[in-house]
Amino acid sequence: MGIRRQQWRHVVAACCAAATVLAVAAADGRNNTSLAAGASAAPPSQGMGDGKAYHHVWPPMELGWRIVLGSLIGFFGAACGSVGGVGGGGIFVPMLALIIGFDPKSSTAISKCMIMGGSVSTVYYNLKLKHPTLDMPIIDYDLALLMQPMLMLGVSIGVIFNVIFPNWLITVLLIILFLGTSTKAYLKGIETWKKETVKNREVAKAQEKICEEPEHTTTVVPVEHATAIPTGPGAAAEAKPPSDKATSILKNVYWKEFGLLAFVWVAFLGLQITKNYVASCSVWYWVLNSLQIPVAIGVTTYEARGLMTGKRVLSSKGSQQQQSTLRFRQVLVYCLFGILAGLIGGLLGMGGGFIMGPLFLELGIPPQVSSATATFTMMFSSSMSVVEYYLLHRFPVPYAAYFTAVAFVAAIVGQHCVRKLIAWLGRASLIIFILASMIFVSALTLGGVGISNIVQKMERHQYMGFESLCKV
Repeated sequence: MGIRRQQWRHVVAACCAAATVLAVAAADGRNNTSLAAGASAAPPSQGMGDGKAYHHVWPPMELGWRIVLGSLIGFFGAACGSVGGVGGGGIFVPMLALIIGFDPKSSTAISKCMIMGGSVSTVYYNLKLKHPTLDMPIIDYDLALLMQPMLMLGVSIGVIFNVIFPNWLITVLLIILFLGTSTKAYLKGIETWKKETVKNREVAKAQEKICEEPEHTTTVVPVEHATAIPTGPGAAAEAKPPSDKATSILKNVYWKEFGLLAFVWVAFLGLQITKNYVASCSVWYWVLNSLQIPVAIGVTTYEARGLMTGKRVLSSKGSQQQQSTLRFRQVLVYCLFGILAGLIGGLLGMGGGFIMGPLFLELGIPPQVSSATATFTMMFSSSMSVVEYYLLHRFPVPYAAYFTAVAFVAAIVGQHCVRKLIAWLGRASLIIFILASMIFVSALTLGGVGISNIVQKMERHQYMGFESLCKV
C-alpha cells in the first residue's frame, strides 16, 4: 500500500505541475495577442551573415488536428525517450516542423523545452529509487560529475562546428552515427536478453530445488540462491524489492556532487549568455569561450582524483567486486568520451542522451542506471539551452509551456509503466531495445527532413559549402 501511495503521489504531482504550466501558457497566450492573430506578426527576425534576415515561423496556437496529432506524437516520444534516456529530440523536431509548422530553428528550441520537461520529471521519479543491485541511488552521481563538465565543453565545441559545417554534411553524419549506434544498441540488447534468459532459468531451477528439498533445509538453500538472483540486471528489479521502494530524497541524493554539477551549470550558462552579447571572433568572444575550459577541467580533475585515490567509486558497475579505483588511463577515456559525446551532440543539434546511453551500456553499466544517469546529465544541458533560448526570444512561450507539460506528464507515465513491466518480466533489456528503437527512428525522421532540405537547396541552386564562423 505504501508503494502504491507513493506512485499516486507521483501522478498527482505530475498533473498539478502540468496544470500550473498550462495555466501560465494560457495567461501568456491571452496577453500575447500577436501570437493568436497569426504567424506573421509574432516571430522576431534574426540577422544572418549575408545581410538577410532569418524569419521565424510561429503558427497560431489554435485547437485543431495539428495540435492533437502533435501532442500524441510528442507524448509517445517523451514516454519512450525518458525510458531510454535519450530525451526524444529525434521525434520532437520533425513533429514540430512537419506537423505543427515551426521553422527549423524554432523547432529545435521548443524541442529542447520538451526534453527539459521530460528529463525533469524523470529525474524527479528517479531521485527516490535505489540501485538495482547495490544499496546506492540509481543515479550514479560520481559518473555524472566526471562526464558532465566534459560533455558541456564538448557541446560548446560542437556548436562551433555546427555553424561551420554545411547542412548536407551534418545530415550524412547524423544518419551514419544514429544507424551505427542503434545497431550496436540492438546487439547489446540481444546479448543482455540472452543473459537474462539464462539467469532466469537458473533462478527457476533453484526455486524448484527449494520446493523439492525437506523443510529443515529450506532455511539454508534460499540464501545461496538469493545472492545470485540480483546479479542479473533484469532479475534485480524483482529479486531486490528495496530497489523499487521510494526513499527520502534527502537521503538518496548526493548533495555535494549535485551542488558541483549545479555550479558547472551556472558557470557555463553565464558564459554562454554573455557570449551572445559580444561580436563573433572578437577578443572577448574567444576569452569567454576559453573560460569554459578551466571550469570543466577543474571540476573533472577534482572528481578524477577522488576516483583514482579510492575516495570515490563508480556505483554503476553493478557489484561490489567490480567497484575499484580507476586508473589514469580509464579516467582519461571517460573524459574523452564525454567530450566526444558533447561534440557530436552540439554538431548534430541533439541531446547528449543519444550518445551517452549507448556509451554507458558499452562500459558495462546496468540499463536502469545508464538510463537514469544519462537523463540526469541531460537535464542540466537541456535546461541551460532552454534558458538561453528564452532570453534570446527563440520560441513562443505558450507553445513551449504546453509541449513541456505534455513531455513532463508523458515521462512520468512512461517511467511508471516500463518499470512495472521490467519488474513483471524480469528483463531490464527492454530499456536497451527502447533506446535502440528511438535512435533508429530518429535517424529515419531527421535524415528524411535533412535530405528534403538538401533537395530543396539544390533545386534553388543555393550555396551548400562550408560557412565562416566569423560572419555576423
